[in-house]
Amino acid sequence: MGETPSPAHGFPGRLLVFEGLDGSGKSTQASLLGKWLSAQGYRVFATEWNSSELVSSVIRRGKKKGLLTPTTFSLLHATDFADRFERRILPPLRAGYLVVCDRYAYTAFVRDAARGCDPDWVRTIYSFAPRPDLIFYFRVSVGTTLKRKLASRQKINYYEAGMDLGLADDVEESYEKFQTRLKREYERIATTDRFTLIDSSRSVEQIQAELRAHIRPILENFPTGAALTHDG
Repeated sequence: MGETPSPAHGFPGRLLVFEGLDGSGKSTQASLLGKWLSAQGYRVFATEWNSSELVSSVIRRGKKKGLLTPTTFSLLHATDFADRFERRILPPLRAGYLVVCDRYAYTAFVRDAARGCDPDWVRTIYSFAPRPDLIFYFRVSVGTTLKRKLASRQKINYYEAGMDLGLADDVEESYEKFQTRLKREYERIATTDRFTLIDSSRSVEQIQAELRAHIRPILENFPTGAALTHDG
């Protein structure tokens, strides 16, 4: 396949992306890094993979009624991400902020490919999304994510487990199979998309120290100033 990284954004800000399976620890680390950067005096804006008001109700209804095919799923989430990008990511990036992004277009690349969509087709849809300055991929075993999910007592939802794909009748078994597909896709694009690999089996403190070491080079001569609030 002809997958190549998107061009750089070219804006004054810096785009820092956190990717990985659910339960990989990426959200915790993204939050900690954002707080640390703010404490250092940098202008920070944090954003998450949450549905925008534009399409959230459509996606919710579609999921509830089981109407979403893999292609429909992909197109709706692309519309959702485009709205999020234009409203939540691009403005602070243009204004020279450090944008800490919990999930980016790579989440769509992985999820859509795991559902059977053509990877090149998906990348074409997301061609508006520029390449981040750093992409942290939190590598973790599927078994670990399932244990963490069950320990959190959060219900595994239908689509998170890939139940719509008919992989297994049991939700936990389906979850493992679907998450294995996602992990395989992450590993496949890790090199072409220049991911910075993070071993998330270590302590929170060890991981955070590594993240700070990775980010220091791009902070050289980067201006400080007042911080923006979180978009959530």
